Formats: sequence, C-alpha cells, structure tokens
Amino acid sequence: MSSSQPKISIIIPALNEAGIIAKTLHKAQTGQNIEIIIVDGGSADNTAEIALKAGAKVINSAKGRALQINAGAKIATGEILLFLHADTLLSPGYDTLIRQTLEKTGIVAGAFELQIDSFHPGLRIVETAVNWRSRWLQLPYGDQAIFMSANLFKQLGGFPEMPIMEDFAMIRQLQRQGKINIVKLPVLTSARRWHKKGILKTTLINQLVIAGYVLGVPPVRLADWYSHL
Repeated sequence: MSSSQPKISIIIPALNEAGIIAKTLHKAQTGQNIEIIIVDGGSADNTAEIALKAGAKVINSAKGRALQINAGAKIATGEILLFLHADTLLSPGYDTLIRQTLEKTGIVAGAFELQIDSFHPGLRIVETAVNWRSRWLQLPYGDQAIFMSANLFKQLGGFPEMPIMEDFAMIRQLQRQGKINIVKLPVLTSARRWHKKGILKTTLINQLVIAGYVLGVPPVRLADWYSHL
C-alpha cells in the first residue's frame, strides 16, 4: 500500500507481557505505513527490551490502561489510532480494512470480530455472543482492537482515565458521534483470563461490572470488586 495512505499508529499498553509481546508485534508489523508504540506501565520483566528489539517505539507511563493509551496517543504521528491489547493478535490485511472502514460515510470508528485462542466449546459461545453484541448493539470492547481517527480521539479528550471500564465509556461517547463498524476479520485474543477463573465465572463477573457501571457504581469500587471476585 502506498505511503500516501493514512498512517496508522498502533498503541499497545503493556505490563509484564514478555511472553507474548514479540508475537503481537510480529502480527502488527504485517501492516503498511504504520508505527507501533508500546506504553509500558512499569513491567518487572523484559517487555520493553523485547519491544525495542522488535522495532517498536517504547515509552513509560503510570500503570493503568487508559493512562497508558492516552500517553501513547500523545506521541502518535498517525492520522488513525488503533488501540491493541498486548495479548491480542491482528490478522493480515487489518490495515487495509481499517482505512476502508473509516472512509465510509457516517462511520466514526471500528473494531474487529473477536476470536479466542482456545478450543474450549464454551468459548465459541462467548465469541458468538460478543460478535452479536458488537455488531447489533454497536458495543465492541477493548480486546477487539478499537480504532478511530486521531482527530476524533483528540476531540473526545482521549480515553476516560478510570481504573476499569474505560473502553465501555469510550464506546458510549463514540456512539453519540456516529456508527461504529465491526470489521469482518477477527483478532485473536488470549484465553488466559477465561482460563484463570473459569468461563462462567469470568462471564458473570464481567456482566456484574458492566451492570454496576451502568447503574452508577464508581469505577474505583468496580475495579476493587473485579480484583477480588
């Protein structure tokens, strides 16, 4: 793809991701006219060193996904911003589809379909539910690699700097701006959080936190619930 196409800045908040970050970067580097910014939140492992060796820009930030994302966006030089979790792998052709999506009239942002890196049949149900919710309710979450123009991101003031639900809050802001398109291409995200606490428990905790946020429970309290459940 020609360099005259809009540049994509891929912003990856990371914390102790030495085991996966090289693979994440390798998949992201299949794109054309991109830059990759790793925002390290104080890793105790060699996440930053691996990222530097792989050719990414690396900066440090206070811990917290929203804080890290916003710090990365401040130094990004692309016209398009793509927010990628450190344990989520992009598919070939992602860059072309991002540019095509944002060229469409009325579309202000987008994200990808979710695929979970596990053969567990219960996670196929989770994938189906997530992709249905994303497409029909215009409600993708951060592990689906949300993207938008840098200008819109600045206009909205960046991600709300709260300890949890920052992606949900951002999506609600985007919904007021226009349509959020779900690209028919999956990103592959790690199953580790579902394996850690179990699929049913993880799903129930996620729904409880969402309900609490919608009902007005302070994000600080929600984050405390999430860490202890």
